Amino acid sequence: MHYIMTFVWSFLLVAMLNYVAGSIGGYAFDFMAGVTVSIVLAVLVLIITTIIPNESPADV
Repeated sequence: MHYIMTFVWSFLLVAMLNYVAGSIGGYAFDFMAGVTVSIVLAVLVLIITTIIPNESPADV
């Protein structure tokens, strides 16, 4: 479920960014470009969450 929700949120955010940036720049909305970038973003987010440790910081 974690992987599915990561993709859903990345898809929604990238699609919104794609639409707004395209509207500002005067470009047509490209759905497949948004899907491709959202898959890449979801994979990067999942890799980063795997790399970052879940340990709490040591008391100083």
